[in-house]
Amino acid sequence: MPLGRTNYLFLGIGVAVIALSYSIMYLENSAKGFFSLNIAPVTLVGAYAWILFALLYRKRT
Repeated sequence: MPLGRTNYLFLGIGVAVIALSYSIMYLENSAKGFFSLNIAPVTLVGAYAWILFALLYRKRT
């Protein structure tokens, strides 16, 4: 199996952060809001990088 339990856990965390970021941007309902301009870009880039890390992660043997 190419992905283990840890990989799926990391993937779930990344997807949850992405969903939470987009949800907060939707609830803020402003393109020029504080979260939309300052916080969301950082969290989204970090979450996408985390998903890439989750796909490439392997335990050391």
